[in-house]
Amino acid sequence: MPLKKIAILGSTGSIGLSALSVIRKLPEFSVVGLSAKRNVDLLALQAMEFSPKIVAVASEEEGKALRKNLARTDTLVITGESASIAVATLNEADIVLIAISGAESLLPTLAAIRAGKRIALASKEALVLAGEILMEEAKKSGAEIIPVDSEHSAIFQCLEDRKEPKRVILTASGGPFLNRPTLENISPDEALSHPTWAMGKRITIDSATLMNKGLEVIEAVRLFNVRPRDIEVVIHPEAILHSAVEFSDGTVIACLSNPDMRLAIAYALTYPERSNGLIKPLDLTELGKLSFRKPDINRFPCLCLAYSAIEKGGTMPAVLNAADEVAVEAFLEGKIPFMGIPKLIEGVVSAHSIVDSPNIEEVLGADRWARQKAKGLLEDKVQRTRDEKEEKC
Repeated sequence: MPLKKIAILGSTGSIGLSALSVIRKLPEFSVVGLSAKRNVDLLALQAMEFSPKIVAVASEEEGKALRKNLARTDTLVITGESASIAVATLNEADIVLIAISGAESLLPTLAAIRAGKRIALASKEALVLAGEILMEEAKKSGAEIIPVDSEHSAIFQCLEDRKEPKRVILTASGGPFLNRPTLENISPDEALSHPTWAMGKRITIDSATLMNKGLEVIEAVRLFNVRPRDIEVVIHPEAILHSAVEFSDGTVIACLSNPDMRLAIAYALTYPERSNGLIKPLDLTELGKLSFRKPDINRFPCLCLAYSAIEKGGTMPAVLNAADEVAVEAFLEGKIPFMGIPKLIEGVVSAHSIVDSPNIEEVLGADRWARQKAKGLLEDKVQRTRDEKEEKC
C-alpha cells in the first residue's frame, strides 16, 4: 500500500490524540502537518515524534515558544489566523483530519474541500454552520467527506452504496443526567462527568443537555441528504449500537462495536479498507442486553431547539451553534445555571431574522451577531440580578 500523508487540525485535543494513537499502529501513514490552538508543549512533543513538514498555532507569542522547542528539527512553524488553513491545504496531504472544536472549524474545512482533499471530519460545527455550502463545494472539487463522529460513521457504514434511507436512527448515550430526577443545582464538574466518552468540555456539556445530539441531527441532514423528520433520536446508554438505518422494506441495518473513537477515526483514514486490532472485539453474550428509550424533550429542550433550527434553515443553525457556545462557556464560568443554557439559546434564536440561502460571509455574520446577542442577554441578566439584590437591601 502506498504511503498516505495526513494533516491533523486540532492534534492536541481528544480526537487529535486518538488519531495519533491510531497512526502509530498504521505504518502506511505519515504525518505532514499539525495544528493546535494553544497547547504548544504537547504540540512540540508531537512534532518531534512525527516530524511533520509544518505545524501551526494562532498566536505569534506561542509560535516563538514552539520555534524554540523545534529549533533542531526541520519542521516549519507558522502562526496567525490563516495558519490552520495553510495546514488544511498542504499539497502533500492526502487526508485532512479536522478536529477543531466550534465555529473555528468552518474556514479550514471549506479550504480543504476546495483543495479536493479527503476530509476526515470530526468537527460537526462546520456542517451545522454551512452544510449546504460545504457539500456543494465538495461536489465541485471532488473532495471526500468521511464523518468521524461515531454515530455518523455508523450511518455512513450502514449506507455505503445502498439507496437513500427511509429513516435514520441516531443513538445518544443520554449523558450524565439521564436518570437524575431534577436538573436543578447541577455543577460544572457534575456535567463534565460523562459516563461513557472522554471529550472536550464543550461537547461534554452539550452531551449533558442533548444539544450535541441536536447538532448531530443537523450534521446528518447535511451529510446524508435526509429530512429532519426522518431522523429519530434514541437514547441508548450502553453506547454499543452507534446508529442504524431503516430502508423502505422495513429492514434496519445497524453498526455495533465497543465504544472507542479510534475505530471511527481509523475507518475515515483507511476507507474503503479496514484496519485490524485497534479495539477490543464486541462480545454480545458478555453484554447480556441493550436498552433503548425515547428522549425526554421536556427535560432536555436543546434537542427541540436544534430540530427547529434545521427546519427553519438558512442562518438559523449557525445562530443556534454560536448561542450554545456562549451559553456553555457561561455555565462553566458559573454565570448561569445548567437549565439556563437552553433559556439563553432560546432567547437568541427567537430574536434572529433568518437569511435564506446564505453565503459564507452571511453565515459568519450570523455567527458574530448571535455571540453578541447572547453576551448582551447575559449582561442584562447580571444587571437584573444586581438590581434585585439592591431592592432587597
